[in-house]
Amino acid sequence: MRKKLLTLSVIAGLTLSVPLQVMAAEFEAAVSEQIDEQITITVVQSAVIVSGAQGELLEVVSLTGKKVLEVKVDSPSQRVELNSLKGCYILKVGKVVRKITLR
Repeated sequence: MRKKLLTLSVIAGLTLSVPLQVMAAEFEAAVSEQIDEQITITVVQSAVIVSGAQGELLEVVSLTGKKVLEVKVDSPSQRVELNSLKGCYILKVGKVVRKITLR
């Protein structure tokens, strides 16, 4: 019983001694991820619609790591046709990455 209490008190002491600076850094990281999530990638049949990524590059990469296509997003909402591609791909726009399947 004493061993369990000692273990719990040590764990509680370590948990409570987390510096506030670390917690603030985690909060800032969460805020920056929310900002990046404003970029949306939607797949409609054989086309990709990218919204909120004006000035970014859309990269289409195969699962083997080969870059298949790279397109600069010029407008707030841009449609990119991927007619000749079939299979699974990874799309990257800025820091947003999605896995898609084209049939």
